[in-house]
Amino acid sequence: MPVSGQDLIGQRIRTTRRQRGLSQAQLAHPELSDSYVSLIESGKRTPTAAVLELLAAKLECSLTYLINGVTAEQMQDLELRLGYASMALNNGEVAEARRRYAELLEDGSLVGLRSLMQQAEFGYALASEACGDLRDAIDVLLRLRESAGDSLPADQSIALALALSRCYREHGDLGEAVQVAEEILLGPTRPIWTDELVELGATLLAAYIIRWDLLRAQQFAAELLSAAEVLGTPRATVAACWNAAEVAELVGRGDEALFLVERALAVQSETGDQRNLVRLRGEYAILMLRARPEAAVTSRDLLLRAEREMAESSAGAVTMAWAYIYLAKAEMLLGNAQKAVAYGRQAKDLLVGDRAPALLTDARLVLASALLQVHETTEAVAELEAVEQSLEHAPASPSAAEGWLAAATMLEQLDDGGEASVAAYQRALTSVGL
Repeated sequence: MPVSGQDLIGQRIRTTRRQRGLSQAQLAHPELSDSYVSLIESGKRTPTAAVLELLAAKLECSLTYLINGVTAEQMQDLELRLGYASMALNNGEVAEARRRYAELLEDGSLVGLRSLMQQAEFGYALASEACGDLRDAIDVLLRLRESAGDSLPADQSIALALALSRCYREHGDLGEAVQVAEEILLGPTRPIWTDELVELGATLLAAYIIRWDLLRAQQFAAELLSAAEVLGTPRATVAACWNAAEVAELVGRGDEALFLVERALAVQSETGDQRNLVRLRGEYAILMLRARPEAAVTSRDLLLRAEREMAESSAGAVTMAWAYIYLAKAEMLLGNAQKAVAYGRQAKDLLVGDRAPALLTDARLVLASALLQVHETTEAVAELEAVEQSLEHAPASPSAAEGWLAAATMLEQLDDGGEASVAAYQRALTSVGL
C-alpha cells in the first residue's frame, strides 16, 4: 500500500523527535497533548499549518522539511536548478535544458515533491520535443497526464494537452493529435476562449490541415479568428492568424493568406518573443514561396535571414531542418540544384532517427529531386527507397498521398513508367481512399 503524504509527515516528525532525544510528551508540552502527537506520528491525524509550524520550531527543523522531506536549503537548491533548466529552454539551449531536467529527474531529488516533479517532467518533455526526440516527449507527457489525473490546474492541463497534441502532430500521429485537442475544445461543454485555448485550437487546426480536412479547417479557422478578435490579445491574434493563413492559402485565397501572416508578423514584432518571430518570418517566406513562385528570390532571402536568426537563437533540430527544407525548395525554383542538395542533406542529417518522421520524408523527397537534377542518380534512388519505406508505415492520409505522388513522379523519370512508379501512383490513390 502506498504511503500517503500525511503518513510521511508523521514519520518525519517521529524520526526527528527521536534524533533530538525527545519523548512524545516532551515534544507536546505545554501546547499539545502527547496523545495528539502520537496520532500525528501514526498518520491518524492531519496537523494544521499552525501545529506544523509549532512542531518544526520545537524540533529545530524547517517547516519545508516536515512537509516535503527536504531542508529549506535543499528546496532552494532544487528550485534554483529548475530555474536554470527553464532559462536554458527559454533561451533556446535545448540540449542543455534537456540535460539539466534529466539530472533532476534521475537523481531522486524530487521524490515526494509533486509540484516540482511535474515542472521537471513537463520541462524535460518540451526540451525533448525541441531536440527532435518526439517519441520520448510523447511518452513523458502521457506519463505526466496519467500520474497527475485531475490534480493539474486548468491552465497546466491545457498546456500539457497543447504540447501532447503538437508532438503527436509532428510525429505524424494525426488521429491522436486531433483527439487530445478536441477532448478539451469540442467536448459536451464548450469552454470559454482564452489565449491558451486559442493556441490549442491553432494546434488542432494544423492537424486538420495536415490530414487535408479542409472543410473542417475552414470552419474552425473562422471560429479561431473570431475568438482572437474578441480576446484582442497579441498571443491569440498571432496563433489564430498564423494557422488560418495556411488554410486560406490551401483553398486558393493567397492574398488573404499573406494579409493574415503580415498581421501576425506585425503583432509578433511588438511582443519581443524573438524565437517565435523568427519562425513566423520563415512561415511568411514559405507562404510567399508557395503562393507566388515568381517571388522565389525574395522568399529565399527571407528564409536565409530566418535561418541565421534561428541559428543565433539555438533553435532545435526540427526547427532548423524545417528551414533547410524550404531553402532547398526555394533554390530549386531558382534553378540552383546544387545548393538545394546541400540544404536537403543538412535537413536530413538533423532528422535521422525517430525525431520527426513526416518532416524527414519531406527532406528526403526534396533531396532526391535535387539529386536527380544534378544527375546523382544512385543517391537519389537510395533516398526514394527510404521515402517508400517510411510511407509504408505511415497512416493513409492526403499528406501520405502527396509523398507517394512526389516519389512516383521521380521514379517515373528513372524507370520510364516502370513497375516502381506505377506502384507508387497506386499507393497515392490508396492513401486517399481511391
